[in-house]
Amino acid sequence: MAGTSAAAAGPAISLRTMEESAPALVSLYKSAAVSLTKHRMSGERAAVYLVLDYSGSMREYYKDGSVQALADRVLGLSAHLDDDGRVPLVLFSTDIALDDHRGRVDAVVAGLGHMGKTSYHLAMDAVIDHYIDSGSTAPALVVFQTDGGPISKHAAERYLCKAAKLPLFWQFIGFGNKRSNQFDFLRKLDELAVPAKRAVDNAGFFHAGPDPRQVPDAELYDRLVAEFPQWLAAARAQGIVK
Repeated sequence: MAGTSAAAAGPAISLRTMEESAPALVSLYKSAAVSLTKHRMSGERAAVYLVLDYSGSMREYYKDGSVQALADRVLGLSAHLDDDGRVPLVLFSTDIALDDHRGRVDAVVAGLGHMGKTSYHLAMDAVIDHYIDSGSTAPALVVFQTDGGPISKHAAERYLCKAAKLPLFWQFIGFGNKRSNQFDFLRKLDELAVPAKRAVDNAGFFHAGPDPRQVPDAELYDRLVAEFPQWLAAARAQGIVK
């Protein structure tokens, strides 16, 4: 997991290491570098989490490779921010690694049994517990993928507001029809009042559409990191990030 230094020279994991351990991710790694530079995040260190929706309506996204593709893209980004080469994969109680990324999502899902419901708060609780137990004080980027609203909106909002006091930024990604009202709640979360509801604006949301694989890498990375620098500045100003 990422160390506590605010910034360092160069990426956490070198291009040479990527070429040796995960050659299939090199193009993603390079694309992520462009977005990080554009958003003035080159040299920043942060832990990266990936939360995946395993509700029944997600079945086709697992089958067509959309979920694995997102996992690979997140790994490509994480290699710049976190030097351990691993991304905790929440809901599945495991992680994905640079040198073992191929088909990792399929392998994990194969042992899970039936698909469940969209319980945001349980996944958020798992991330918070993992982060606290790790002992890290570094900032963390939580990529949270879903195709619909939570079974408990109240619980999800409460957890997000509670987590605003921790060095965690939640970047929500919606899979599915852009005209669906399933994502109204996420748009609401993205706009919760500061400081009335939460100490800082600790969440963002964007929609990846019905076929997330068609979103260009450059666009996806821009959307993943666009709001992180503003949160980081606010969190440092509030003493949430040291």
